[in-house]
Amino acid sequence: MRPTSISVLVVAGLAAAALGWLLLSFSYSRLPDLPWSPVIVLVVLAIAEGMLAQNTANRIQRRPRTIPVDPLAVARYVALAKASSLVGAISAGFSAGLLSWLAMEPTQAARDDLPTAVVGLVAALALIGAALWLERSCRIPKQPKSKDENDSGRPTGLR
Repeated sequence: MRPTSISVLVVAGLAAAALGWLLLSFSYSRLPDLPWSPVIVLVVLAIAEGMLAQNTANRIQRRPRTIPVDPLAVARYVALAKASSLVGAISAGFSAGLLSWLAMEPTQAARDDLPTAVVGLVAALALIGAALWLERSCRIPKQPKSKDENDSGRPTGLR
C-alpha cells in the first residue's frame, strides 16, 4: 500500500471548496442554519485517531510496557487513516468554500453561520493531521543492517 498522496488531498479539497461555494451561492436563502453535528464528528474522529496514532507508534516501536500490535489491526488502521484523510480534505475544502462565501455575504444569517464554518475547517484540518500521523505511525521502523548484508539489503554470498 502506498502512502497518501498530498496532491490527491489538495485536489479533493479544492473540488469540495468549489462545490461548497456553489451550493451556498444558489441556495443559501432556503437553507437552515449550519449544523454543529458534523463538526463534532470531525473533532471526535481527530482525537480518536490522534490517540490511536500515539498508541500504535509506541506498540510498533516496542516501547516498554506495551504489547505488540496485531499486523491485521495495523492494516485496518492504515485503511482508516487513508479514508479519514480524504474525508478530512473534502470536509476542509467544503468548509473553506462555505467560509469564503459566508465572509462576503452581508446578512446577519451569514455572520451567525461563520463560527460553525471556521470550527468545521479547523476540525477537518485536525482530522487530516491525525490521519496522516496515524498512517505514518503504522510504518515498520527501519531495521539496522546486519553484518551479512550488503548495501542492496541482500545477504552477501548470494547472486
